[in-house]
Amino acid sequence: MVRHSFTVSSNWPGRRNDVGTIKAERLQTSISIPPEMDGPGIGTNPDEMLLGAAATCYIITLAAMLERSSIEKESLTMESEGIVDVTNGVFTYEKIIHRPHIVLPTGTTEIDRKKVERLAKKAETSCMISRAIAGNVALELHATIDVI
Repeated sequence: MVRHSFTVSSNWPGRRNDVGTIKAERLQTSISIPPEMDGPGIGTNPDEMLLGAAATCYIITLAAMLERSSIEKESLTMESEGIVDVTNGVFTYEKIIHRPHIVLPTGTTEIDRKKVERLAKKAETSCMISRAIAGNVALELHATIDVI
């Protein structure tokens, strides 16, 4: 068995609406509560970081699956959206929606296009972040696949 360990150092010097920091080996940023939640909105926040983790895991997983399947692509981009519900003062990360846009080269067969469609769905269930939040945060996928 192989195990990987990742560490993050956090510092929160003040009260609720102050600004802290988070630092990892390849990440360093300010953190605060977002303005949508009556915070100062400086740096990033847990909501964006969870969305970022889910988005980067998904897009990297999909890119690896396409490569392993020997499917060429012109581009792979994505917009992701996180929905947070606030009911009676309780914040709940309700849903993450990924909208990948996969552009395939001219000459891509319909068989390969369908395979890309299947891989786009499979990447969502194969990504370790998606698996980690499954059952707690709903995941939606709206993939667009174009052949140029």
